[in-house]
Amino acid sequence: MGIGDKIKNTAQETAGKAKEAVGEATDNSDLATEGRKDQAAANLKQAGENVKDAFDK
Repeated sequence: MGIGDKIKNTAQETAGKAKEAVGEATDNSDLATEGRKDQAAANLKQAGENVKDAFDK
């Protein structure tokens, strides 16, 4: 996996955590849900990249 992909995935996951925290703090369930979705998407991308890495070795 390229370092750029790792950075993008980490940034998306971090942004998702922040959205979730803000959503929970402000009682905004839509924002909290969007944050969890962002985190899940980042984790899914990361898993896909890990699979690619496993086959590249």
